[in-house]
Amino acid sequence: MSLLPYSLARPFLFALDAETAHELTMGSLARLQGTPLEHAFGNATVHDPIELAGLRFPNRVGLAAGLDKNARCIDGLGAMGFGFVEVGTVTPRPQPGNPKPRMFRLPQANALINRLGFNNDGLDAFVANVQRSSFRGRGRILGLNIGKNAATPIESATSDYIAGLEGVYPHADYVTVNISSPNTRNLRALQGDEALDGLLGAIAARRESLAQAHGRRVPVFVKIAPDLDAAQVEVIAATLRRHGMDGVIATNTTIARDAVKGLQHAEEAGGLSGAPVLEASNRVIAQLRAALGAGFPIIGVGGILSAQDAVSKIRAGADVVQIYTGLIYRGPQLVADAARAIQRQCARSA
Repeated sequence: MSLLPYSLARPFLFALDAETAHELTMGSLARLQGTPLEHAFGNATVHDPIELAGLRFPNRVGLAAGLDKNARCIDGLGAMGFGFVEVGTVTPRPQPGNPKPRMFRLPQANALINRLGFNNDGLDAFVANVQRSSFRGRGRILGLNIGKNAATPIESATSDYIAGLEGVYPHADYVTVNISSPNTRNLRALQGDEALDGLLGAIAARRESLAQAHGRRVPVFVKIAPDLDAAQVEVIAATLRRHGMDGVIATNTTIARDAVKGLQHAEEAGGLSGAPVLEASNRVIAQLRAALGAGFPIIGVGGILSAQDAVSKIRAGADVVQIYTGLIYRGPQLVADAARAIQRQCARSA
């Protein structure tokens, strides 16, 4: 258990603008990681290993991409008890993202809206930060999430994803192809039948040549949106199988606003995360499991604000889960609570 209860820090952070609080927190983590002060926010790691996509995950709770876009705080975040950490989304070239303000809290709904737009320092800086981390050396799993630059035309998106794959491949335990952020114009069009088929075909081919060059085959996951109907999920599932993808992450943020209608900031453009996404995410997870069958790795993410929320994703069909917005609202203790609850659930189901 961390020495500094999050309940003491949260009022101060929530008094700040959401992005200012985020930058302050990440800056502090970057400075404190690897020092004795890491114990102020650190947690023991729950031991609940699982084998997925040829990888051994120390437990079933991970950090979702988006919190640490530049991979500055891998070790500090890992100290919170995560079995795996995913960082990014990184784009080949640096970009500032969308204009500020672009991140908004909806505390009545335990939710966030962001339209950050893949703001990051670019692939070279990202890889340098990953190389400085000791997280993988401690037996944890590190996922690296790749996307396309906003200025790259959608018809040329594949070149950005291939550049990202080539850059992160030697340093990743798995690579995530992010085609589901609502904050890069036309990005979600890559989830369509022909576009997805072409993109994943190119990624699969390049991954095979990289596997030969590096002497190891790095798993590739694809992250999809919650705003998909059953027919779209079926097509995506078939395409993942056809191109030998190793897993799927369900889901990203939503563009729906029904659950937050009337709340302050509810009509801001961007992706909605947090509690309102739980049901939609679980629906997509269940549809994916039905379409993909047993054994195909599914990472469940979206709306985990409690240990029982995490368990609900396992029951829906996920193998492991990821947290983002729940960490902001509940703090690091949520990681251990969720990991223990899933451990108990899986023991009962065994």
